[in-house]
Amino acid sequence: MDIGWFRDLIICISGVVVTGVVIFVGVISYSFYHRTRAVLDSIEATSRTAQGILAAVRDEVVIPVTQLAAFVQGIRQGVDAISGFFRKQKGGRDG
Repeated sequence: MDIGWFRDLIICISGVVVTGVVIFVGVISYSFYHRTRAVLDSIEATSRTAQGILAAVRDEVVIPVTQLAAFVQGIRQGVDAISGFFRKQKGGRDG
């Protein structure tokens, strides 16, 4: 048995070990992907539900409140404009 025989033996053993490690990593990767995919699907469904709820809240609450606030602001500005005509002006000639 010379050094070439040991070299060939080590190369064969290394090939078997590397092949085993590659197969092991592949199986672990597939398992991780499979479990992660289930979680991601669940998160996606929850996200769609939240989007639906937010759309309903926007349509039923936010838009009417915004319209009411704009209406009240318009009334207030109108009252301020009209009351400005009847206010006594300060300063001027009389004092």
